[in-house]
Amino acid sequence: MTTSREEVRKTIRFEHPGRLVGSLPEPYGSDFAHVGLSPSPDDRPAGGTGTDEWGSVWRNIGVCRLGEVQTPALPDWAGFENMRIPDITEEHRWQPLVGAREQAGDKFLIGSGVSLYERTHFIRGLENTWADIHLEQERLLQLIDILVDMNLEIIRRYAAAGVDGYMFCDDWGLQNALMIDPEAWRALWKPRYAKVYGAAHEAGLLTLLHSCGHIVDIMDDLIEVGLDVIQMDQQENMGLELLGERFGGRIAFWCPVDIQKTMAHGSLDEIRAYCRRMQRTLGGAKGGFIAGWYADPKGAGHTPEAIEAMCQEFMAISAEIASGG
Repeated sequence: MTTSREEVRKTIRFEHPGRLVGSLPEPYGSDFAHVGLSPSPDDRPAGGTGTDEWGSVWRNIGVCRLGEVQTPALPDWAGFENMRIPDITEEHRWQPLVGAREQAGDKFLIGSGVSLYERTHFIRGLENTWADIHLEQERLLQLIDILVDMNLEIIRRYAAAGVDGYMFCDDWGLQNALMIDPEAWRALWKPRYAKVYGAAHEAGLLTLLHSCGHIVDIMDDLIEVGLDVIQMDQQENMGLELLGERFGGRIAFWCPVDIQKTMAHGSLDEIRAYCRRMQRTLGGAKGGFIAGWYADPKGAGHTPEAIEAMCQEFMAISAEIASGG
């Protein structure tokens, strides 16, 4: 019987996995284990309120656990030379790596990195970052490259510790478009993603990215620079069929049922049907689809009944795959 680690790799590499792999709540379980720096320079304050390591002040509003930046650490480039930069070489940050491979057992071990876009605008502020794309490109790239260098060091250490996959989060999309001009993305961020993903592959790690919103305009680019898995919680704003037709078989998808529409507002039968559409459209017999769930159901308005219906359907699909159905 193959391990979770092997089945995940087969799924990502389109090598005919023997079942549906995924990350689901208990009692359904997950094929993944996770490790990261503690503290990580990509951490948000606990509970979404407080000050992060860079000096940005956060506030949490509503029931979501993430929070948002109220006062960025670098509101003006005049403070760049004296900006607080976390030192990731501090050995206490790496304590979670000790024994992580052994603790993960036969699961696929994902190591967390540092976001290249989100952390940039957490430091500068979102509107400032958008202005920098046009007015302060040289400074902006200096900041992004600090984050790139952090990722390269993290990858080196993760590889030595037996980590299987490298992942960070960068939400690039609005509901119906990319947040920035795709050509600006290609000029500024694409080469830096390529550098990080190239280093990960050279070190033997598969690459994963969480990115929500309408990101169709850069999906081809992400595939080109070496992204192996896209983890997206929304699909209906782009369309399952469009995603499958354009990118199926070229990149693996890790998804729950669309968290904004079907999962939040659909009937239990619609949720079950959507599970099957996803597996059929984004994956198939060769692999390419990883089942998931949204870990903040209260914030997204997901009922326990909806979560149960989704998980049970994913398990039924997995059993059918395993039996050759």
